[in-house]
Amino acid sequence: MWEKYRKEAAHEFLLAAAFNTALSPAPIAFAALPKGVLYRMANLAIQDELRIDNSRAKVVALACKMVGGGSDGSLDLCARVCLVDEYERIIFHTYVKPQLPVTNYRYETTGIRPEFLRDAMPLRQVQRKIQDYLCNGEPIWQIRSRGGNARVLVGHGLDHDLKCLEMEYPAIMIRDTALYPPLMKTSKLSNSLKYLTKAYLGYDIQTGMQDPYEDCVATMRLYMRMRSQYHGTEDYPLATDPQNRNNFAAWRQNELERMTPERLLEISRSDYYCWCLDSTQTNY
Repeated sequence: MWEKYRKEAAHEFLLAAAFNTALSPAPIAFAALPKGVLYRMANLAIQDELRIDNSRAKVVALACKMVGGGSDGSLDLCARVCLVDEYERIIFHTYVKPQLPVTNYRYETTGIRPEFLRDAMPLRQVQRKIQDYLCNGEPIWQIRSRGGNARVLVGHGLDHDLKCLEMEYPAIMIRDTALYPPLMKTSKLSNSLKYLTKAYLGYDIQTGMQDPYEDCVATMRLYMRMRSQYHGTEDYPLATDPQNRNNFAAWRQNELERMTPERLLEISRSDYYCWCLDSTQTNY
């Protein structure tokens, strides 16, 4: 089946190449190819160069697919990664060569075979490309939530994906659909991306061999839907803003204890960050 898929994608590419050559003798540009062909090529790990110069995306979604390592194959190793922008266009999609031996390719869900990873991009190179793209020219220790150039990162279970990629990214720039309170089952328990996609977007994903592009699109659509909601805001809505920090010294503890619940509620600020606030930021 995979060979048939590869032949079909290659055939589409050659047709597009012939069409492009007939129109112009200039070299083929991937941006000029039909969207469907570009997606098929990305699935074959052909699109493995980040289009940093041409991309103005301020929000990107990331998803990985894991194979198994270790003696029992239970250790998650990133073997495929995808990045898309807010318009669901593929920015980066490639196979990844893990640093540890793969003992379980999990073919039934990943569709990954040993030959796909034999000449794949090394993990360190993938990590560096994604990190540079997300930071967008800013040192990671200088990234701030407002007014900077760094990109917002969307995903589901990003702590696990970033760990497998051996990457770090500031929490203030992460929008995780697994940890966003309105999308969680309880305050401690997350819903699966499969469930959220069906419940909020109305279609099924992860029904057979799973594609990271499909996961990226689902998380981006969930994020955009949550971000589009409008709520009334205050001048300083965040608990982390200087105006809302607890300025009560220890010697004023008695004053707090004497306050009524209504007064305490009045001076309190939630540490919950609503994604609708992203739509008010000019750089998003």
